[in-house]
Amino acid sequence: MASKTTHPLPHPVLSTRALNRATLARQLLLRRAAMSAKDAVTHLVGLQAQNVKPPYVQLAARLDAFDPEELSGLMASREVGRMVTLRSTIHTHTAEDCLALRPFVQPLIERELRIFRDGLVGVDLDRLAALSKELVEERPVPLKELKASLVERWPDADPLALSVAARCLLPLVQVTPRGLWGHSGQVTLTTAQKWFGAEAAEAADGRDAATSPGIAPEAAVLRYLAAFGPASVKDMQTWCRLTRLGPVFERLRDQLLTFQDEYGVELFDLPDAPRPDADTPAPPRFLPEYDNLLLSHADRTRVVPFEYRKRTWNGNQGYRTFLVDGFLAGIWRLEDGAEGDGHGTLTVQAFGGLTRAQRDAVAEEGVRMLGSLSSAASPSYAVRFAEFSGPAAK
Repeated sequence: MASKTTHPLPHPVLSTRALNRATLARQLLLRRAAMSAKDAVTHLVGLQAQNVKPPYVQLAARLDAFDPEELSGLMASREVGRMVTLRSTIHTHTAEDCLALRPFVQPLIERELRIFRDGLVGVDLDRLAALSKELVEERPVPLKELKASLVERWPDADPLALSVAARCLLPLVQVTPRGLWGHSGQVTLTTAQKWFGAEAAEAADGRDAATSPGIAPEAAVLRYLAAFGPASVKDMQTWCRLTRLGPVFERLRDQLLTFQDEYGVELFDLPDAPRPDADTPAPPRFLPEYDNLLLSHADRTRVVPFEYRKRTWNGNQGYRTFLVDGFLAGIWRLEDGAEGDGHGTLTVQAFGGLTRAQRDAVAEEGVRMLGSLSSAASPSYAVRFAEFSGPAAK
């Protein structure tokens, strides 16, 4: 009979509030950080960017005196970019992380091809990858044009399946002007190696990016814990959607501290990472749709109260959310204006009752956040509190 691995003493218990404060500290949401946008993108291991504006809102919530033109400038100079990585979704990463993280999650991304296999019957995937690479490296190609070129080669295949296959097989970057602040642009693609160049590839790994396995799993664990810990193996697997990471944590066990949550789940953490007192004040914070804070743990109760778990989504569309006392407290939207315009009505819908002091703090933070994204000399926003009318918890 195989023996179980035991530990001589129970792990110290971290309460839900303690986990909340530790995670907020790592996420730069307990106190705004005086760091550059590039350093923040690096520390956070990227920003979820399924839509164009969320990365800017994420940094406005986390950084002192954030100017959206700073992140936009990094994109224009190719120091950061937009590509499919974690959870097979678009993220904004530094150039080095685009090149290092994509190979790490490549097995996950290629699994998507199974969903579209019926539309790829008779398609030589190696040939598709080679042709797509040739097309997008000659010059950045709009997605519609890439799809049309692939359909011309494989007229009996499903056009959507062909374009998805190209995205899964190649590390494709969405080039600017898409993603720039105050600009618009259709999805136009080239390879990460072509867009960022050899210098970024060497900085990412020190080897040829075309054959590099990317970031080492152990390094990925340490970076995840620095941005999202303390965390379990399943937490990290939820963050990146890879599996079988338990052995990687085991190889690092002697370098890490171990805790358990209130339910006995083992948690790992970096020895020198911040773990503030559970009673540390947590000011209100406004987050965009799909903020990684809400997507990167198997057990999200450290931020999302159980009774609110169904309230941040409308179908597969995420709501913009806000935190009170460190926990999810409601959703928000900007009406009669847009981020950057300098005017409009901020409508706040709380899931539960807020005290007068909390309402005042939420309104102040919302206006501050919108103002930091505005280029207007004197931005002016009205704040309206409304009843929540979305789905109830089930």
